[in-house]
Amino acid sequence: MREKRQKEKQNVILPGRDIIASSAQELRRSLWSLMDEGIQGIVVDLTGVRMIDSIGLGVLISTHNALKKKGGRLSVVNASRDLFSLFAAMRLDQHFEVKMMA
Repeated sequence: MREKRQKEKQNVILPGRDIIASSAQELRRSLWSLMDEGIQGIVVDLTGVRMIDSIGLGVLISTHNALKKKGGRLSVVNASRDLFSLFAAMRLDQHFEVKMMA
């Protein structure tokens, strides 16, 4: 899990691997740690992520909900075509920003 501070109050997280049950808890800890620090904008860069299971989606949804309560925002960028389609099919793109890989 790599983290890159973009600017104050916003961070970019690069999981770099599939977000599935075996790795989702590490991502959850990283995301919630940022929120505990007062970060209000989190960008999850899906470069290198080919698959997200229901546990991984749950991590993203719970992070979005927690950030929204604090007036913050979650964005997902560099989603593959398949992942972008998954977010759209589940209508998650209506709750937080989802951008497809350029």
